[in-house]
Amino acid sequence: MFSVDRLRALVAVAAHGSIARAARALHVTPSGVSQQLAKLERESGHRLLEPDGRSVRLTHAGRVLTEHADRVLGQLTAAETDLADLHEEILGPLRLGGVGSALRTLLPGALADLTREHPRLAPTVCDGEAIDMLPLLLAGDLDLLVIESWSNRPIALPAGVAFETLVREHVRVALAAGHPLAGRDTVDLAELADEMWASCAPGTEPREALVQAVRGRGTEPRIRYTVAEYTTQLALVEAGLTTALVPAMAERPAPDGVRFVACEPALEREVLAAWRGGSRSPIIRACLAALARHVLSC
Repeated sequence: MFSVDRLRALVAVAAHGSIARAARALHVTPSGVSQQLAKLERESGHRLLEPDGRSVRLTHAGRVLTEHADRVLGQLTAAETDLADLHEEILGPLRLGGVGSALRTLLPGALADLTREHPRLAPTVCDGEAIDMLPLLLAGDLDLLVIESWSNRPIALPAGVAFETLVREHVRVALAAGHPLAGRDTVDLAELADEMWASCAPGTEPREALVQAVRGRGTEPRIRYTVAEYTTQLALVEAGLTTALVPAMAERPAPDGVRFVACEPALEREVLAAWRGGSRSPIIRACLAALARHVLSC
């Protein structure tokens, strides 16, 4: 019989790509993770990991066992959820993460409602991108994510992650008020071939959506400014330094010197709530309901 802690260590290494990062996610020492994995290899009779530069990767046997471990841990989480349903009171930690523009718009009001209705609930929040936070969700370090998926590049969620769409919104081009195209109703991205762009970091959903959209018009985007916050991107736009693709939630509050113009091809962004499959506990359900209420008030 495999130990749950050893299976959890294997899943964490698979999600994070290294023993050190897995140890940080599990709040244990790297040597502790190594010991658990060594015991798991002895119990299974197979080598589960192999070196990959400074990281490690799963062997074929490791991948097979990880797939089973995901299901086992998911069933245990479901059991915990069913037991939690026996208690009416919603209490304890709620660890949230997500993209800044959606968190800023939806989360303050939703958390205010939750903590007022459930005073023994203890929420914590961190912001970031899905590429960084999904491994934390899978490893059990976060309970719920508010993330984004763009229409021209739908996000690929890993196995074991459930989701619900909170809102679908338009994406427009932000131009300085004095830009020659700022008075238009629509602008084709091909017309912006010579513009400098501001966007989030490489690998993030907004950055890759921008690159794919502009490439689809036969040009390569000239991304000069790598900025995570839309407020800073809009300040750069207002200064006449750049253009940006901005979803509706991030348009507010708009600087006086910025105009938003619909783009061709048309783009949309979905804001999703994501959680570990099988863990739709009373806390998760209450959080989803609060987020949905505040979507309606936006």
